[in-house]
Amino acid sequence: MGDVYPVVCVAAVQAASVFLDREGSTEKACRLIRDAGEHGARVIAFPEGFIPAHPVWYHHHAATGALANRLSVALFKNAVEIPGRETDALAAAARAANAYVVIGVCEKIPNTIGTMFNTQLYFGPDGALIRKHQKIMPTVGERLVHMGGFGDTFGAFQSEFGPMSSLICGENSNPLAVFALTAEGTRIHVMSWPNHFPTSGDPLRNRVAIDSQAFAQMSKAFVISACGTVDDHMIETLKAGPDGEKFLRDPNCCGGTLIVDPLARIIAGPMGPEEGILYADCNLDLAIQMKLRHDFAGHYNRPDIFQMRRPCEPDEYGHGDGGEERIARLVGEADRQKAENERRSFFPVPEILVEQVNRANQQGQQEVLCLSHRFLVA
Repeated sequence: MGDVYPVVCVAAVQAASVFLDREGSTEKACRLIRDAGEHGARVIAFPEGFIPAHPVWYHHHAATGALANRLSVALFKNAVEIPGRETDALAAAARAANAYVVIGVCEKIPNTIGTMFNTQLYFGPDGALIRKHQKIMPTVGERLVHMGGFGDTFGAFQSEFGPMSSLICGENSNPLAVFALTAEGTRIHVMSWPNHFPTSGDPLRNRVAIDSQAFAQMSKAFVISACGTVDDHMIETLKAGPDGEKFLRDPNCCGGTLIVDPLARIIAGPMGPEEGILYADCNLDLAIQMKLRHDFAGHYNRPDIFQMRRPCEPDEYGHGDGGEERIARLVGEADRQKAENERRSFFPVPEILVEQVNRANQQGQQEVLCLSHRFLVA
């Protein structure tokens, strides 16, 4: 009889946040999770920064202008602490829906002010907060409010359907990130996108389609791309001016949610600018068929020619045991502890990093410690 691989119903949520309202956005997300669960979805994907919003005002206002400053302060005041009341509510909704949920939030560290991360949360069907992923590098205006994420939040996570993964916006076109997740065997990948791109480039939906199909082709995974959309409340709050408002009300500026199969075919969507939930049935047998053709981290790779090293000797999900021992070996236990303390305080000290790099070079070592992200690199 052999192994059996399931057909998984997945859902991509396209909706507008209750702009800069943490409680309102959380309640809306929980309602949408329950709705998708009632329609049989076992994996539910949300846009980038859905709770409480994404800092799109930098597409329309000067970084240090009065309105941008005011909106950024509001973003921090409404950012999510992990764990907290919002994660408890989302966990309960995931449990009620019996679904895996991937949702974008703006994260702040408890008992701190001023530092935020662009984060995805992963919830299991039992309501457990599996873990989080912090966007590795903020993009354009995000850099004014978001810190680069920690490397140990990167990687696939295990589900009852096998490894699953997710990335945020531009990360989905990072070749090394794509290969790393392919090497971890991802079968279902979530892409979280904002509600619109800068006014000077192509529409969001164009990039979403390209990146989704490219990721599916390379990884042979199903790809769920969840895009945000705009509403009148956000447009009024942004005060983007006549040209900005015209841009935001153009139906081509936002949306584009879609789902792609391992043949890189769009099997659901793309959506227009409307709110809604997109569904598709994902037959994992198709992923096997395509992996037998191209497994870029397996039989279709040439490790004698191409190799990629992940930090800290990761386990099969990209994190794990062995990293601390290697760090201690390279820089000494005292320095390792100091580095770890600095990392945990979220204020890494560059001078220590310079000393460690110099020391490693002097000793002829091939690997050095990057303090802020705990990366060991060749």
